[in-house]
Amino acid sequence: MVDKINVVLIYGSVRDGRYCDTVAKWARTQIDAHKGFSLEIVDPAELTLPVKMTRNENGDLDQLKNRIGNADAFVIVTPEYNHGYPAALKHLIDSVYGEWQAKPVAFVSYGAASGGLRAVEQLRQVFAELHIASMRNTVSFANVWEQFDEHGRLYAPERPEKAMDMMLAQLHWWAAALKTAREQTPYDVIAN
Repeated sequence: MVDKINVVLIYGSVRDGRYCDTVAKWARTQIDAHKGFSLEIVDPAELTLPVKMTRNENGDLDQLKNRIGNADAFVIVTPEYNHGYPAALKHLIDSVYGEWQAKPVAFVSYGAASGGLRAVEQLRQVFAELHIASMRNTVSFANVWEQFDEHGRLYAPERPEKAMDMMLAQLHWWAAALKTAREQTPYDVIAN
C-alpha cells in the first residue's frame, strides 16, 4: 500500500489579471477531492528565480528544488500564449533538473479555440527530455472565459470533472508505480 501521493500543482502564468488563478483553483478543488493525494502549490509569480543560472545560493531556487524533489507527481496548469506555453513556466522547469526525473506529469490547459493543446504538446517534449512520464489524458478548456462564471464555477462541470477524474486516476497509478521503482532503484543510477 502506497502512502498518499505528493502532488505539486504548478501555475503556468505570471501575467497580471491571469486566468490561471481561476483554472488552477478549479484543478486544486478536484485534486483535493481525490483522497489519494496530498497537494502543494508552486506559483512562479511568487518566486524570484535567478535569470542567470549559477551555482550561487538562492533561497527561492533552493526551495523550488526541494519542492520538486519531494514531489511524487505534478499537475501543470498552463495557458497557451502565441501557440506555446509561457516563458515563466519554461524558466521554472529549466531551473531544476534531476529532481524532476522518474515522476509523472499531467496537464490542465486553457486558451482560445485550441484550449491550450499546442502548449501541452510542446511541454510533453520538454518533459520527455527530463525523464518524466506525461499522462496521455489531459483536461482542456477551449474559449476558457466562456466556461467559468464570475465565481470561478464551471457552467457545465460534468465533462471536465470526468476528464479530470480519469487523468488523476492515471496520475496516481503512475506516481505509485514510479515511487516504488525509485525506492527500489534510485533513478539517477540509470539516468546518467
